[in-house]
Amino acid sequence: MATVLITGGTGTVGTRLTELLMHKGYSVIIVGRGGNQKRVVDTTGNANTYLRYAKWNIAAQTIDEWAIREADFIVHLAGAGVADQRWSDARKKEIADSRIHSGNLLVKALKEIPNQVKAVISSSAIGWYGPDPLNNSGFSEEAPAFTDFLGTTCKAWEESIAPVQEMDKRLVILRTGIVLSNAGGALVEFKKPLITRTAAILGNGKQMISWIHIDDLCYQFIYAIENTALQGVYNAVAPFPVNNKTLTLTLAKKCCGSFYLPIYVPAFVLKIVLGEMSIEVLKSATVSSQKIVNAGFVFQYPTIEKALDNLIKSGTK
Repeated sequence: MATVLITGGTGTVGTRLTELLMHKGYSVIIVGRGGNQKRVVDTTGNANTYLRYAKWNIAAQTIDEWAIREADFIVHLAGAGVADQRWSDARKKEIADSRIHSGNLLVKALKEIPNQVKAVISSSAIGWYGPDPLNNSGFSEEAPAFTDFLGTTCKAWEESIAPVQEMDKRLVILRTGIVLSNAGGALVEFKKPLITRTAAILGNGKQMISWIHIDDLCYQFIYAIENTALQGVYNAVAPFPVNNKTLTLTLAKKCCGSFYLPIYVPAFVLKIVLGEMSIEVLKSATVSSQKIVNAGFVFQYPTIEKALDNLIKSGTK
């Protein structure tokens, strides 16, 4: 079976994607700052399936050559967490540089190191798009990048990896929405107030959230690996976005039954607590998944009800 090299493979998405790839028989190489050639036999018992670790240094623009030589596909997830810290100027630079410079390194490596890489599947984000215009039925992939911090970062991120196409390698870019997972990210934050049976609606709650279940996202990466017809940019979002109030109250009902108290967290409070990041929390962004649906991808969790039912039941994804 083929070997998939994953950058950012130790994060929430990378960890789940690694599990799913190995269960399908792929070997995986995770690239990070402290890699080595440790081998781990897949829990499925497939002795030909391995998880290995390679090392790179983004600042020095170096990477273990063996990892590039052995990879059949590259999944590029690397990047500092957008919501992990308040957005100081230094943090914003780190968010942008971690994406752009890692993309530059992969391009450099693929140019200089003999390899058999057939396709690069790169993550991007729906931060590419700005706030919803009036009567927005869903941003399509052809919409231009917005001119704010995330819009310009996503544009530079995608441009950094684009030169792989000049090497006759298939490039697929997945603009990822808000990922729902029990292992980290937005859902964990949404759940926190429910410990006290409080459903915290952000701002007026009307802002649209274009979300995706982590398994649908990971299977979309696998779909991009396995389907040679896929090329270019696709929105990785579920077909039915919901507003913040709907998501919050749906989650509250599933976690607490009827015993919870809805409260609205005013926009000015979010601005004080989150600073510039509050713009994204309060932004309404309706993003369309029609292109990937037309390409034949079938969502396991197309609605927020199905997604939350699965995540609350499983408790581990």
